[in-house]
Amino acid sequence: MLKEKILIVDDQFGIRILLTEVLQKEGYQTFQAANGYQAIEIAQKNAPDLVLLDMKIPGMDGIEILKRLKQHDQSIKVIIMTAYGELDMIQEAKDLGALTHFAKPFDIDEIRQAVRQYLPVGLN
Repeated sequence: MLKEKILIVDDQFGIRILLTEVLQKEGYQTFQAANGYQAIEIAQKNAPDLVLLDMKIPGMDGIEILKRLKQHDQSIKVIIMTAYGELDMIQEAKDLGALTHFAKPFDIDEIRQAVRQYLPVGLN
């Protein structure tokens, strides 16, 4: 049975590790990217079902990454993570097709539930 694939995009190593551990326990296959260029490359190569995307990334920012992911695959599901209060960015991301957003520091259980909601595991 193929596992649903999740790409975690965050420049903070600790957050990538935390999300990877939690989501692998849930039964997902995970990929990690520390920046936009890695994220695009991994998305093109591995076609993730869902992307957890941090908006504040050095270099290519989250909005640009989101645009490129959607250009490559319009149906890709994206959940964004932002610093508290970045309302303009959140709205722009939703206009571009982001499903929902979490403010950092996030509650890991809320992320787990959201992922399960948008990407039910083992239903293929």
